[in-house]
Amino acid sequence: MSIEANKEIARRLYEEVVNYGKAELLETFVADDGDDGTHQRAGRSIGRAGFREHLEWLRTAVPDVRTTVTDLVAEEDRVVVFWRIEGTHQGELFGAPATGKRIDATSISLVTFRDGQIVNYTVLPDRLTILRQVGAVAA
Repeated sequence: MSIEANKEIARRLYEEVVNYGKAELLETFVADDGDDGTHQRAGRSIGRAGFREHLEWLRTAVPDVRTTVTDLVAEEDRVVVFWRIEGTHQGELFGAPATGKRIDATSISLVTFRDGQIVNYTVLPDRLTILRQVGAVAA
């Protein structure tokens, strides 16, 4: 697959899967052995099931989640996604119980592809900003 095709799948991961909960697209976007490395380290499932669990967790914690891809940088089989997350904190998020407060932060993800499908996903969210916004950490 081309770099542009990989970038398009990475963009759609946020715009369609995260924003609209279209988990069925994971069957197309994620390889059978795809690894959501960020969520797996938290003791969750591997493969597509891990991606689905990550999506469900996020959409439970922030049901009105909206992500905006602000930039994509790609080389060979990797895409770096710079993105913004906004929404209302309605469930456990990074150890903080629901507060009903708005969050607005940035994240960076590294997405690795093989044959047009995601084989590894790692996200670095701005947890400190989010935890400050929900009052779990002093400003």
